[in-house]
Amino acid sequence: MTLAHLIATLLGVGHIRPAPGTWGSLIALPYAWLLHVLGGFPLLVIGILVAIPLGWWATARYTAGGPDHDPGEVVVDELVGQWIALLPLSYAAWSMQIPILAMWPGWIAAFALFRLFDITKPLIIGWADRQGGPWGVMLDDIFAGVFAALGVMALAALYHGVL
Repeated sequence: MTLAHLIATLLGVGHIRPAPGTWGSLIALPYAWLLHVLGGFPLLVIGILVAIPLGWWATARYTAGGPDHDPGEVVVDELVGQWIALLPLSYAAWSMQIPILAMWPGWIAAFALFRLFDITKPLIIGWADRQGGPWGVMLDDIFAGVFAALGVMALAALYHGVL
């Protein structure tokens, strides 16, 4: 097993069946919690900024020469998208100095919304998925994470009576 394989599949999590993308999103949650606990919102942002080019590189190496540009076992893109979906929670917890797990409904919403947008691929998410190559693999999950983060913020605004 190569380093690119380990990164692309998140240490083999992408080989779990069925629904490897859901497993990849699920395993991203404790890593996001750990980054937030160690360094708050800034460390989660840094983690995303590191994971995007690393995921692109690993995906490119893992899929090089293969017939499938987006094999199901590549789930590093799910980690990036799930972390983006959690950004509103991390920022709120970090800026208001409250435990991030106290916002557990937001974690559920971020997970469910990210999976919904990643599976259904509406609008620009579907366009990104059709681009092909390692950048397309990463980009659709980045957009799905952004859509999920916006959904989390909208649900929080509804819950807190802002909307």
